[in-house]
Amino acid sequence: MIDYDIIKRPLITEKTNLQKEDLNQITFEVDPRANRIEIKKAVENIFSVSVQNVRTLNVKGKTKRRGLVLGRKKDWKKAVVTLKPGQRIDFFEGV
Repeated sequence: MIDYDIIKRPLITEKTNLQKEDLNQITFEVDPRANRIEIKKAVENIFSVSVQNVRTLNVKGKTKRRGLVLGRKKDWKKAVVTLKPGQRIDFFEGV
């Protein structure tokens, strides 16, 4: 897989912003077939940083109802990447 196929998008929420500031952790939505080693290499290649640790978890899609029709959102995989001290990734540099 190509690095950009593994890392789909960064997750930017209130909680992930606090993790980024306090613990130097960045959260990404990743390909469900990717493992920790592939995620680590992809982040290091794309952002030119050193990765200390990668934790992954599978998020189950929620069941949604629209009238009488029951639907389900898709399952996806989340990766929490801890960067080594002194490393950082800026998503909104010019804002």
